[in-house]
Amino acid sequence: MMKTAIVGASGYTGAELARLLARHPDFELCDLFVSSHSQDAGRKLSELYGRLQGEVDLPLQPLNDNTLKALSGQYDAIFLATPHQASHDWMPELSGGRAVIFDLSGAFRIKDKQVFSEYYGFDHQHGELLDQAVYGLADWHQQGISKAALIAVPGCYPTASLTALKPLQESGLLDAGQWPVINAISGVSGAGRKASLNSSFCEVSLQPYGVLGHRHQPEISAELGAPVIFTPHLGNFKRGILATITVKVAPGIDPEQIDQAYLRAYADNPLVRLRQTWPKIDEVAGSCYCDVFWKLDPASGHLVVVSAIDNLLKGAAAQALQCANLRFDFQPQTALTEESVCNH
Repeated sequence: MMKTAIVGASGYTGAELARLLARHPDFELCDLFVSSHSQDAGRKLSELYGRLQGEVDLPLQPLNDNTLKALSGQYDAIFLATPHQASHDWMPELSGGRAVIFDLSGAFRIKDKQVFSEYYGFDHQHGELLDQAVYGLADWHQQGISKAALIAVPGCYPTASLTALKPLQESGLLDAGQWPVINAISGVSGAGRKASLNSSFCEVSLQPYGVLGHRHQPEISAELGAPVIFTPHLGNFKRGILATITVKVAPGIDPEQIDQAYLRAYADNPLVRLRQTWPKIDEVAGSCYCDVFWKLDPASGHLVVVSAIDNLLKGAAAQALQCANLRFDFQPQTALTEESVCNH
C-alpha cells in the first residue's frame, strides 16, 4: 500500500481527495493536515463533512515547521490542497524526499516567472522546482506524469477548456488567425469553503468576473500553445463547470476530420465521454468524467465545443488522483469510476 497524506484537507477539494483516497485499493490515507492557525485543527474530517462519517474519521492535524520538514520522508505521496502562496513557500521542504508531490494550487503551473508574478501577485522564488514540475493534465501528459517528482495539477477551468481544445490544436485544425473564445460557468464551490460575500449563495446570480485578466487565461494559453480569450462566470449552483468554446477551424476542415481528432484523443479514455448531445452539469456533478460535444457550421468555419466537468472532482481532486494512478502505474480510472471500485 502506498502511504499518502493530504495538506489542506478541510476544504472542499481536500475532503473530496480524502474520500477518493480512502476507497482506493492501493493507497492508504494515513494523515490529514491543516495550517497551524486553522479553526478546524484537532477536529475529525467527518465532523466537518458528515457524509464521511465511518469513511474518513481521521483528525485534522495542525501543520508546523517541524512537522513540515518530516513529511517528505514519511509518505509515498503528498497532496497539497493549499493556497498558492503556501504551496510555493512549503515546496522546498516537501520536495526532494521520498514523497511524490501533487500540488493542486497554481504555484507551479505557469513556467514564465514574469507572467506568474503578474497574475498571482508575488514573485516565484523556486525556479529549479518550477522547471522540474510536470503539468498534470492527466489525459494528455501520461508519460511525463509517470516519472515526475512534482506534479502541478491543473485548475478546474483549464481542465474543462483544454480537454475541449487540445484535440483540435494537436491535429492542426484551428485557424491561427482567430483566438478561441471560452465562456465558462462554475458553481460557487469553486470559490472555496471560506465565507465571502461575493460567493455567498444568496448573493450569487450569474455574472462574469476576472474579465480579460483571470489567472487561468495564461495557464490555458501556455498549455494550448495559442492565445485565447477566457471569461469565467459564477453561477448560483453548488458544483460543476460548463465551458462553451467558439473557435474557427482552418479552411477546408470538415466534420469528419473533427470527429477523428476527438476519437484519436479520447476513444479509449475511460474518463472523457464523447457525447451525442450537448453536455449539462447535472450529468457530471458528483462524477469524475468530462463530457464533450461539438457542432460545426461548415459555411463559416465556426465550431462550438462544449465541455462539462465537476469542478471539485475532474477539475481538482479526481484529476490529482488520476495523476497519482499514472505516477504509480495503476489504471488511470482506479477509484474514480464505480466500475473500478466494484472490480476491486
